[in-house]
Amino acid sequence: QVQLVESGGGLVQAGGSGRLSCAASRTIFSIDDVGWYRQAPGKQRELVATIASGGSINYGDSVKGRFTISRDNAKNTVYLQMDSLKPEDTAVYYCNLRQAFTHINYWGRGTQVTVSS
Repeated sequence: QVQLVESGGGLVQAGGSGRLSCAASRTIFSIDDVGWYRQAPGKQRELVATIASGGSINYGDSVKGRFTISRDNAKNTVYLQMDSLKPEDTAVYYCNLRQAFTHINYWGRGTQVTVSS
């Protein structure tokens, strides 16, 4: 079992920045895939950014060039730096860990990000 706890959400003005953190209850291994997803009201959960076990990074089209994902395995933490925020970025942001070998997905409870215009 892995518990993931997100933090850093809140209210931000359009054009502003924010950083989300996701702390894991156990060591995040370089072979685990980690990422961020988001879900806006009335919409499906969508990919924001992921870091695969091999180190490759993938971003959703709507956040490319504005968001940056990173991981600090020593601190068991995954980060999401969000810049040039837009009102359409408003959503609950979820941290995800896809465990190596078992491919079991773990999710945090989410953190709300609200971008005001």
